[in-house]
Amino acid sequence: MRLNLFITAITPGVALALALYFFDRYDKEPLKMLLKVFLMGIIVVIPTALIENVLSAVNMFPGILGVAFTAFLVAGFTEEFMKRLVVVKTVYLNPVFDEKLDGIIYCAFSALGFATIENVMYVVFSFSDVESVGLYRAILSVPAHMLFAVTMGYYLSLAKYALTPEESGYYFKKSLIMPALLHGIYDFILMSQSSLLMLLFIPFVIYLWVVNLKKLNAYYIDSKRQND
Repeated sequence: MRLNLFITAITPGVALALALYFFDRYDKEPLKMLLKVFLMGIIVVIPTALIENVLSAVNMFPGILGVAFTAFLVAGFTEEFMKRLVVVKTVYLNPVFDEKLDGIIYCAFSALGFATIENVMYVVFSFSDVESVGLYRAILSVPAHMLFAVTMGYYLSLAKYALTPEESGYYFKKSLIMPALLHGIYDFILMSQSSLLMLLFIPFVIYLWVVNLKKLNAYYIDSKRQND
């Protein structure tokens, strides 16, 4: 294993996690819990890969339907389900999850743990001879995992602080459906190898940043209001 490749692989996830940690200024989460969620995000890659292998084996759809199956179900749904499972089982009912911004922070740490080990697998092992892979994934792939997680955490917090069980259930479902859908679209554009769809890729990435930064800012303002 080349040390420089390993550093290249882990730097984006760690850097984004640190940025979120310092962004959460008014009611900072316990570092021990954040590290636990990040580590669980790493560990959950193993069962996720096993599930994805099984689903890929039963993908009998031809052409673009097979691509859609892989993008939306194998990758999008499975990975977002497992990343959300980490948060639900680890911290969702814990007293440290005490404001809406926490949903985004914890989901992002789970996603960044997942993305970091995935990045190691790609950059260090699968494409170690392609130097551009590390740069591409640092700019696009790892931040994309974080952005899907912002959407997830936004709705997960709405579920946690909903006024009725029905409303909570609605937002809890949405906390999986929406990031899985965004993840699926992202992967589908890339996997389709369609030049027409590729024209939509950069606009879609910009859309992800704009929409999710608005969600993050909304909960940041809410956190400031609660803790002033």
